[in-house]
Amino acid sequence: MNHRKTLLIGMIGMIVLYSCVPTREIRDEDVAVPKNYQNQSTDTLNTGLVEWKEFFKDPNLIALIDTALVKNQELNIMLQRVDMAQNRIQAKKGEYLPFVNIQAGAEVDKVGEYTRNGAVEKNLEVKEGEEFPEPLTNYGVGAFATWELDVWKKLRNEKKAAVYEYLSSVEGKNFMVTNLVAEIADSYYELMALDNQMVMIDQNLEIQQNALRMVKLQKQAARATELAVKRFQAEVMKNQSHKYEIQQQIVEVENRLNFLIGRTPQHINRASDSFIDAPIDTMYAGIPSQLLQNRPDIRKAEYELAAAKLDTKAAKANFYPQFTIKAGLGLEAFDTKYLTTTPESVLYSAIGDMVAPLINRNAIKAQYKSATDRQLQAVFEYEKAILNAYIEVANQLSNIDNLKKSFELKDGQVQALTESIDLSTRLFQSARVEYIEVLLAQREALESRMELVETKRDQLLAQVNMYRALGGGWN
Repeated sequence: MNHRKTLLIGMIGMIVLYSCVPTREIRDEDVAVPKNYQNQSTDTLNTGLVEWKEFFKDPNLIALIDTALVKNQELNIMLQRVDMAQNRIQAKKGEYLPFVNIQAGAEVDKVGEYTRNGAVEKNLEVKEGEEFPEPLTNYGVGAFATWELDVWKKLRNEKKAAVYEYLSSVEGKNFMVTNLVAEIADSYYELMALDNQMVMIDQNLEIQQNALRMVKLQKQAARATELAVKRFQAEVMKNQSHKYEIQQQIVEVENRLNFLIGRTPQHINRASDSFIDAPIDTMYAGIPSQLLQNRPDIRKAEYELAAAKLDTKAAKANFYPQFTIKAGLGLEAFDTKYLTTTPESVLYSAIGDMVAPLINRNAIKAQYKSATDRQLQAVFEYEKAILNAYIEVANQLSNIDNLKKSFELKDGQVQALTESIDLSTRLFQSARVEYIEVLLAQREALESRMELVETKRDQLLAQVNMYRALGGGWN
């Protein structure tokens, strides 16, 4: 009867414990995206699925990326983080399996005669007429196991969360590869653009120096003034100074590329002569829903959200009772010659424990609240990643279209201003225009050619950014 009463009290206590477990509702993530990009078709052809070795055609650029994927320090650091995340899976997997340890030991014990144990030993000696061993030795060897029963799936949820964290780290590595590939391509195209600007400055300097000699001859013939000579000299010096500025930019961009590929500063091989004529390939954006699978940062946020959900379940399981089984089997004797005598020296034990939090559960509540907060934070991070990806692609689609129109207009501007240089020079020689017209024509022609190079660079960068925004580069 008493046994039934105890069992009933225990069941009532368990029900009370369950009823006191807090619950916080977390809203589901919103993964809705538009069916297509603005003013774009619903064709699923997607450039982001193309491997980077096929997307980039320049062999020099491909060689740089290949080297960076092996030697880049940041990427190698990330690979170690991925490996550590994989190790955590193994550690979590072992937590819900039994722990078995082997133990062996020897001890010696001498108790005081006027203690309880000492008095007992003395009494035995008197009654039995045999001397009790003093000091008393003890030897033992055995195997002991501890196993926490994963009744509430806490340990299994923690292991699954570790798996998702590992997958998240893999996607983080992929996202780093995507950005690394894009950054190398950006720097490579910027370097070629600077080379072309350097060539244009040299060409313009030659034209200006010829104009300077012409003005000096005009002055000797009393057809021009010293002011015209000084203005042309100043323009030559201005462009010579600009040339050194570009040379410094070339050094810095080269070194940036060398840093990205993990080597000391050295010359970067590139085909700058074909820069202006580099083809601008058609980019296919596919449909927005493809971003959920193509973008590593979105998948990373998705796995982090999945891990946060499991962490919340594991934190909630801390409110429930914890069941543990302990068992041991071995041999023990006060003398080694009796250690293998069975069954006299055999020892064994089996213990079952149940521990449940009852009073002062503030730490567990705080841990659970923090877990739910992290889950909600992961929901917002996931939604933000999706929205950011959609906007990036939409921006680049518009950018590519506008840069194409801008390049066509600037190309016509360059042709017109280049012709104006020769025309203004002939008119100046025949005294039909002032020297300032020649200066302006040369200056505007150089500026337009420099802008044309920058626009071409921006077109190539827009292609790279579009490829990255679609999730390309890591595969």
